[in-house]
Amino acid sequence: MTGSLETLDWIIIAIYFILTFGVAVVAGIRERRQGAGGSTGYFLAGRDSGWFIIGGSLFASNIGSEHLVGLAGTGAASGVAVGQFEILASLVLLVLGWVFVPFYLTSNVFTMPEFLERRYSSGARWYLAIISIIAYVLTKISVTIAAGGIVFEALMGINFWTGALVVVVITGIYTIFGGLRAVLYTDLMQMFVLIGGAVAVTWVGLSVLGGWDVLTAEVAPSFLSMWRPMSDKDFPWTGILFGAPILGVWYWCTDQFIVQRVLAAKNQSEARRGTIFAGFLKLLPLFIFVLPGLIAYALNKQGKIQLAATDGALPTLVAALLPVGLKGLVVAGLLAALMSSLSSVFNSTSTLVTIDVYKKLKPQASEKQLVWVGQVSTAILVCFGLAWIPVMKLVSAQLYQYLQSVQAYISPPIAAVFLIGILWKRVNSQGAMAALLGGFVIGVARLVLELNRASLSGVLLDFATINFLHFAILLFVICSLLLVGVSLMTPPPSAAQVEGITFQTATPAPEDAVARAQRGTDKLLTMLLIAAVGGLWFWFS
Repeated sequence: MTGSLETLDWIIIAIYFILTFGVAVVAGIRERRQGAGGSTGYFLAGRDSGWFIIGGSLFASNIGSEHLVGLAGTGAASGVAVGQFEILASLVLLVLGWVFVPFYLTSNVFTMPEFLERRYSSGARWYLAIISIIAYVLTKISVTIAAGGIVFEALMGINFWTGALVVVVITGIYTIFGGLRAVLYTDLMQMFVLIGGAVAVTWVGLSVLGGWDVLTAEVAPSFLSMWRPMSDKDFPWTGILFGAPILGVWYWCTDQFIVQRVLAAKNQSEARRGTIFAGFLKLLPLFIFVLPGLIAYALNKQGKIQLAATDGALPTLVAALLPVGLKGLVVAGLLAALMSSLSSVFNSTSTLVTIDVYKKLKPQASEKQLVWVGQVSTAILVCFGLAWIPVMKLVSAQLYQYLQSVQAYISPPIAAVFLIGILWKRVNSQGAMAALLGGFVIGVARLVLELNRASLSGVLLDFATINFLHFAILLFVICSLLLVGVSLMTPPPSAAQVEGITFQTATPAPEDAVARAQRGTDKLLTMLLIAAVGGLWFWFS
């Protein structure tokens, strides 16, 4: 597609960049005029965000390169089963809104590590803060920057390095200037651009193919089934039902990258409704990212496009099918997804550095100093991201995949200490540290063995090659047993560690007639979302 963009496409892309900057500037100015100021204004947008902005930002910040390339590519290679992770996210977002949000907002924390300190100890806070910062820098920031460069090179004919530089610098500038409010507002705008572009690809592709009936005739029946046997190496139904939700709880309910959006809500009702809205939006990737992969596969069978590799499904459709103007909109949508992810991780990482490292070491720091540290740390992350680009070229694709898989291996213990810590007041800091450190050791052991599996046999080989979703189940059970067992063998937590932030100690907030009506509406919307998930599971079975 290099060089295939016409003048109108470039104009649309330019308008997108101008709008992004404009929205960020307006958001930043609004933040200052409202006088929220300080660390609350910069890191949590003044804690006055509404449900529509929160839901849109949850969706937009989540869409990254794995969606733009991975979902369509996997769809072209094996069908709709990969969409299970998106569908399950809808249900896990309900858990965030109904189970976790009340305790997060009651505790009045800025970060997830801060919540762990409130519930357990400073050791738990330091563990999660350091793990999160390293994981964000080595995986989220670097992979998004690389994807930005690839989009520029493959779809716009611009050099990889130039494209990566443009994405990093532009995103970094508006994130530094406007803080979380700028991120939220640009995410909301980018949500519309992203969905519009992706819907266009799906619609045009299906039209060229000949419609849904032609698609179902061209692909194997297994391509249209979300449910695979337990022996399936990628998407076993047991792993999907029991393992994927564990990773989902970690990502959607305990990861600063995501949860920072609900922490910015004006109240519990707005936060909860934002998660429900995001849950409905998470049903879309099945149709706007996975389905185009199947369409590309079918068009390739018909000889209407040439699909050299499955990972190229989405770019190939864009290049071959879209008319002038619409092509520019789709490219803008791809850039919107990458920039929203990058701005979110910049802001979340700088929040962790400022609140969980700098403020922890310098508790007397002023509000002005905290904002300054947040801005400087974002700038440093931008510079680090740029410096990391050439290093990434030296890292093999396989090794990089393993680096990313570390998150899947260390997330079950984090999910366990959050979930059980809220559900049961008896678990304590000693149990939490045993679960976190024990889980980390087991996860790293799995990674080391996986890297050396060619020389293994017997039990060690089985352990190294077990499906990662099944491994998540095993690790979650082990860490839960560690958490509960060590807690029961040591003194119970103090009243201050559990007051108001576990189900047994929570005091229901008083509700007026309006709040009760909103809760009733939210329950109805929740049931509707659950029914929609069930309907999709039945349709693609």
